[in-house]
Amino acid sequence: MADEDAKRRLELVSSHIKSDTPTTKKDRKPKTRKTELPADWSDVLAEVNHVRKLAQTPKTETTGYQRHKQAGKLWVRERIDLLLDPGSFREVGSAAGTATWVKPDGPKNSLIEDEKETVAEFTPSNNVQGFGKIRNRTVLLTADDFTLRAGHADGALMAKTLYMEKLCVHLKLPMIKVVDGASGGGSITTYRTQGGSYLPDLELLNWVAVGLGAARAAVSHFSVIAADIGTLFNAGPKIVEGATFEEDLSFDALGGPRIHCANGVIDNVAPNEKGCFDQIADFLSYVGNHGGLLPPVSPSQDGPDRKCPELRTAIPRRRQRMYEVRPIIRSLVDKDSFFEIGPYWGNTVVVGFARFNGRPVGLFANDAMKGAGALDTAGSQKYAKHIRLCDVMGLPLIQLVDIPGFAIGTVAERSGVMKWGLEMYKTLWSTTVPVFTVVLRRCYGIGGSILIGSREMSPRVAWPSGEWGSIPLEGGIEVNHRADLKKAGDKRDEVYAQLEAEYLNLQNPVRTANKFGVEEIIDPADTRSLLCSWTKHM
Repeated sequence: MADEDAKRRLELVSSHIKSDTPTTKKDRKPKTRKTELPADWSDVLAEVNHVRKLAQTPKTETTGYQRHKQAGKLWVRERIDLLLDPGSFREVGSAAGTATWVKPDGPKNSLIEDEKETVAEFTPSNNVQGFGKIRNRTVLLTADDFTLRAGHADGALMAKTLYMEKLCVHLKLPMIKVVDGASGGGSITTYRTQGGSYLPDLELLNWVAVGLGAARAAVSHFSVIAADIGTLFNAGPKIVEGATFEEDLSFDALGGPRIHCANGVIDNVAPNEKGCFDQIADFLSYVGNHGGLLPPVSPSQDGPDRKCPELRTAIPRRRQRMYEVRPIIRSLVDKDSFFEIGPYWGNTVVVGFARFNGRPVGLFANDAMKGAGALDTAGSQKYAKHIRLCDVMGLPLIQLVDIPGFAIGTVAERSGVMKWGLEMYKTLWSTTVPVFTVVLRRCYGIGGSILIGSREMSPRVAWPSGEWGSIPLEGGIEVNHRADLKKAGDKRDEVYAQLEAEYLNLQNPVRTANKFGVEEIIDPADTRSLLCSWTKHM
């Protein structure tokens, strides 16, 4: 009885699940579709490649491109090819820009095809960005395309630009900016696209200060301009004419290399674009990707024990005579390793990078040929900037001191030399980069004390030509012995000569060493080996 009940229940269940629909793949009939989309997504990839090809092809027929070439400029992607190692560029945001989407003509087989649009025209963002290598060193790159909206910032995509800035910080990689834009904040034609004008946005202005237009160059760690085509200004000649009535200004007269390499806005000048890229590569060779890394050490064929006997006669015995300091620098450092920064402004001082036995350092020297090496306003500003650069990049700093003090006179006072000298002093004291000082000759006054006493432990040595004190003898004897000289009458010159001889004897640097006022007086020929040893330790 139980078996019959079970059989009936089984038949009942079977009747419920029976269907005319085939139960296996083999039995099912394939569904027909009017349009089959490729399984490998090749249609979407083809669209992306089409957009990239449009972006990477210059619009040679446009007025912007033709004017750009007539001015002797390289197109943005030609610049990238020249700057980066061959084949190393990997673009970020290659499809970013403004696309014109249209429905293609022809018969449609489905609703999908009926609604599908393709890109007919494409205007890329006028800032090309990505990764690349310079002398096998990974960098991030942004480069303006002046042929599109004259490089105006409103022709770029803000999200793309900010992304690269943040990515640079996140990855701790150097950022190279090839700047060629007519405006950092857009143009009045933006009013048309937005349907009205607008108040400048504070967030935008914050980024303008670090990443747009001319400000990019002014705040960078190192900037270089091409002498044949480079200009930089806050506003172009026409806007200047309307605001200040200065007429018929050329780009070069308003903001060419002679203007901005002489005021410190731009550090260096190169003859052409390739020269700029070479200097960028040279600069990178001295610094790490970020301040948390030790500077890169390069192989050196210039031994640390090399003597420099020519330096024994570098400083003239006659105190009033000047001398060139750059040959001294080149004698001390590894052969051909001196990289000067800012040679055309703040000329009373010389700053730059160099190597000692392959190890990079920052360099500072007073230039006795310019204002006798006295620290003026521009020189103080230049050195303060260099100190910050060395501090950020972790480069030990070597000072070659020959300073008569701060610059004096009406020009110096009008320029606020004491304020900017003390700002430089604060920069020295607020940074932590190690400093080693070699006193070549003079070290006088507040300016001298700032340079040689800027660290709690500031190792220093002097050459036998060293002389120092509160003020130089010239002028000092006149001030402090005015009554004696006046009383001497006709014998004034004899009295002055006697006083000078007395004080020169007292200024013998060995007397200072007797009191441990200077750690060591060294043979100038041994200076290089000493600096190589210190640099290695640092």
